[in-house]
Amino acid sequence: MRHVIVFVSTMPVPLRSDITLIRMTYMSRNTFFAGAVLILAALTAPLQNAAAMTAEQYFEDGNRLFRDDLYWAALLRYRQAADGGLDSAVLHYNTGVAHYRAMQHIRARESLQKALQDPILRIAAQYNLGLNAYAAGETEEALRWFRLVRDQDANKKLQSFAVVAIARIRDAEKKPDEFAVRVAERKKKRTFADLEFRARLGFGSDDNVFRTPDQDYIDFSNSTAPLITPVPQSGTYLPLALSVKYRINSLPFEGFYGAYRLAGRYYQDSALENANEYLHEASFGSEYSRREGSRKREVYSAFKIAQHDEIYYDPDDGGTRIVNGIAIDDRMNYLRYGPELSLRQAHERLSIGARFKGQLWNYEETGIVPEYDHEYFLVNFYGQYRFTRTSLFRVTAQYYSRRFGDRPAYDVDGQQRIGNPNIRYDYLSLALRARQRIGGSMWFGWDVERTERTDQYVGYNDYTRDSFLFELHWTPGDRFDLELSGIYRLYDYPNAFAFHNPVVGRKTQESADASIIGTFRLTPRLSLVAEASYRETVSNDIRIQYERYQYMLGLRWQH
Repeated sequence: MRHVIVFVSTMPVPLRSDITLIRMTYMSRNTFFAGAVLILAALTAPLQNAAAMTAEQYFEDGNRLFRDDLYWAALLRYRQAADGGLDSAVLHYNTGVAHYRAMQHIRARESLQKALQDPILRIAAQYNLGLNAYAAGETEEALRWFRLVRDQDANKKLQSFAVVAIARIRDAEKKPDEFAVRVAERKKKRTFADLEFRARLGFGSDDNVFRTPDQDYIDFSNSTAPLITPVPQSGTYLPLALSVKYRINSLPFEGFYGAYRLAGRYYQDSALENANEYLHEASFGSEYSRREGSRKREVYSAFKIAQHDEIYYDPDDGGTRIVNGIAIDDRMNYLRYGPELSLRQAHERLSIGARFKGQLWNYEETGIVPEYDHEYFLVNFYGQYRFTRTSLFRVTAQYYSRRFGDRPAYDVDGQQRIGNPNIRYDYLSLALRARQRIGGSMWFGWDVERTERTDQYVGYNDYTRDSFLFELHWTPGDRFDLELSGIYRLYDYPNAFAFHNPVVGRKTQESADASIIGTFRLTPRLSLVAEASYRETVSNDIRIQYERYQYMLGLRWQH
């Protein structure tokens, strides 16, 4: 009878480390109880010429390399053994375990499944398939293999291992990770009130401050307009962001808060001050969050009021717009306010949610041109399914509407005539989102969205917009984060004309945005942030066509 060496796992389901192996001698078919790893070939192979190894010798040398933790070299020897004509369940079994130790989980599964054909190795292969599935993050598959081992009676040792493995997986599902424990303890011990503060101040460079078109053009919306020669202007600016939130934790799962947010951009050159803009926003509301086992329910409600100020400049030169001798540079200043509500119900894998918003946007009166005052309504529903711990898929359906109070709608010839009904644009969109995590430090994802806008008068400004987004987040260490994103949008206007002039033809438009953000944490609360962004809009309506690069370096504080 041939003697082989058996490696048996002493840890049925290691949660944070690889399996630990011990050795024992295989004596007979009835006493076999393989655990997690290898069965080696016979030690009594006939001697061969040293210059040409046989398939069995390749196999034996692969086992030796495996014992020395040289898994890739062992896999090479196993492959040479297979090429030499060796085709046995033991070879597939050992190859599968070597792939597992090399963290090649897909190949490990393929090899171990081939070993299932051997009645002697079937139970050990099933057990190792469970270990491999768990290491790959496939919890349900792991449980399926462990249950097969648990429900058999031929190998009591592996049966007991499988029982322990199933129990440990179930305990891990119920037990929160270290971060969740800290969050739970913080909530349990939270004070009656707490304060959140975030601030960011930086220095930036902008190569096209006023979003100026990049070529000469004639404004076909004005038959008497001469050739326009726009000149892009560049400069430096100070980006500023500040937020303060004060929460009163009056109930076990609910808190009431008041918050303030400031965001702005201030250019250093007095010739560029028309590009300055800022936003003040105040809000108050409540936050509800409760977890019961694997279920979590969240409700967020708020009333927000914001003041936005910017100059209504001419993008061709950055100057103030003049109509009939009257400056209308305050036309884009507005006050908006209204309530919003969001709901989320999350289970172990499935999450559903909804969001509602209603706002009034009140723009400055100019007295000579129509105002942009309008009502804004939004309804959003989404469903998300998490296939594994590292991947998810989301579907979002959204409807929103802008209903203007003092802007006449466009006729089919592109003219905005006094007496027409006010503009009303309704938007309907459907979006798909996928996210995939790679290891513990990286994830990437994509979004695809189609939005249809309907001009409720005669359909002049209808469009269909297709958007494609890609994101990549990487955290190579405890201090450094890198975010990369890009989005492309393509518009299809079936009725609108470039420059609102039928002579020019149908309007076309597409845009691309890209950004890269690097964050380095100097202290737990202070971070250095570097950002580069790019924006390009292309259209046959040259007034809205431009290209822009921005760079920013700043400090961020959060408490």
